[in-house]
Amino acid sequence: MTGLLRKSLVSLAVAALLSTSALTPALAQTTLKFISWQVDDAGNGEWWKSAIKAFEEAHEGVTIEFTKVERGAYADTMTTLFAGGQPPHIVHLASFEFQSFADTGWLEDLDPWIKRDGLDMTGWAGQSVCQWNGQTVCIMMSYFGFIMAYNKAILEAEGIEVPTTYEEFLAAARATTKDLNADGIPDQFGTGHETRGGAGQYLTEMLSYIIDAGAYWTDKDGKVTIDTPEMVEGLTRWKTIISEGLTPVDMSAGDVRRLFADGRIALKLDGPWLYGTMQDGAASADTVVAAPPFTVPLGGSSNVLAIPSEITDEEKELVWEFIKLTMSPEFQRTYATVGGNTPPSPKADISGVEETIPHFPLLVKTMQAASDGGIDRIPAGLELNYNEFSKMIQEETQRMLIQDLDPADVVKTMQAQAEALAN
Repeated sequence: MTGLLRKSLVSLAVAALLSTSALTPALAQTTLKFISWQVDDAGNGEWWKSAIKAFEEAHEGVTIEFTKVERGAYADTMTTLFAGGQPPHIVHLASFEFQSFADTGWLEDLDPWIKRDGLDMTGWAGQSVCQWNGQTVCIMMSYFGFIMAYNKAILEAEGIEVPTTYEEFLAAARATTKDLNADGIPDQFGTGHETRGGAGQYLTEMLSYIIDAGAYWTDKDGKVTIDTPEMVEGLTRWKTIISEGLTPVDMSAGDVRRLFADGRIALKLDGPWLYGTMQDGAASADTVVAAPPFTVPLGGSSNVLAIPSEITDEEKELVWEFIKLTMSPEFQRTYATVGGNTPPSPKADISGVEETIPHFPLLVKTMQAASDGGIDRIPAGLELNYNEFSKMIQEETQRMLIQDLDPADVVKTMQAQAEALAN
């Protein structure tokens, strides 16, 4: 970040926060602990540090201690800190893990704070995910919509237009899956999905097909809705993609993205992060970003901010001021310009971001469409049992593929097991 931009960020935030009441003497020298896995992330880490600097400038004597914990050990570390009565003051969690903290009573109800300050959360992408037991327990920091990237050279070679429906997508994937060196093994694929990763990622890879078919795991009230004709259609689509060999198998997400970036895959459904890999790939001149060819694009929440319920009222006040700073129009804009992320605030000014990320307006459009459709990767009613649920779905889906089972029978098994988990 340039020095000019840093100075601008600080000035904006200071101006916005100087109107808040002065700190009491007891808070004149205060350290707020903030733990995150994004401390060193390009873009994200820089944005957090700019917000911290602005906050400290506006609150003399208050320091934010920004500490990194690796993502793999994050949930266990945070659980240990909370259980030991020493939670960080600023709580940063992945959107798929805050539920257990809220269910234990460790997170503050933010509704009174939002009401007190008159914050309008209308249109804030993914914010509905932060509801737990009738309370707002967090603020959504990141929600994204999927895109489709394609290799224009591969499509043009086959005389294929960019697909805008599932049927066109399937036809294009079939036409572009080829054995180019005549060794009997496909070395160019129509599309690409991770099938070697964890169960949660496996379900994410499936979801575009399931949602477009009109299906989902549960309804908004948490009732399991797997045994439906729509889910049969969604699983049939996934079975078609895998069984016909239209995607490489037994590859990590990184490996699949690299294949696409290097010109070995025609169509790739993914989140905004795919673009960085595309830019570094051997086929970067031929890869293009487009809207996904599905009725509602897949979307997902990523991470949230919250306040621990057991810190002092004075500390809660400071943490809330920091959260409000990150929610401000100024910092929601820099979430895009500095962090390269789609800001959840509908009021964020994103003008000019397309100069560095040409398809940024499309990212915002798919984010808003997915959020408006209530789409998320974590099904309502199964949040606390999501690990077990996702493993069950992955195992039953793989059994369907290996044993060539009828999806109409598979959904009945999934329904029964999901209901047992939900109860």
